[in-house]
Amino acid sequence: MTARTAEKTPRQRWMAILARASRAEIAALVGPDIPRHDVLKAPETGTVMVEGRAGGAGRRFNLGEATVTRCIVRLDDGAMGFSYALGRDARKARLAAILDARLQANAPGSALHRAVDDLATLQDAARALASRKAAATKVDFFTLVRGA
Repeated sequence: MTARTAEKTPRQRWMAILARASRAEIAALVGPDIPRHDVLKAPETGTVMVEGRAGGAGRRFNLGEATVTRCIVRLDDGAMGFSYALGRDARKARLAAILDARLQANAPGSALHRAVDDLATLQDAARALASRKAAATKVDFFTLVRGA
């Protein structure tokens, strides 16, 4: 079994959800009372190479670079949180790292985990809507062969 086909761990799942979320969505999950924390690695912005595949299954090629901001925090209880966020939003990266640490400390099924699951449901619905809109514009081309 390769890493691409392996099941995601709960942490991998919530990290993906937080990476796709907007700053406002993450701030709503953190709430107005940001827990006390130490910033181990202040939000810093860099670039990563993005790879693509023709048709989703072809050979890999370098598509271009994307800007990413990362951050690492430690809560007062010792839980460490990490985040990577597309773009230059340092506040989003810090809040996402705080959420990662809080999610590790909370038991599965807690209110915070349920709130993240609700956000995932909203993201899935938005992705499905975008997919339906794209499918509605699909054009099938075919070729007629004369004299065959």
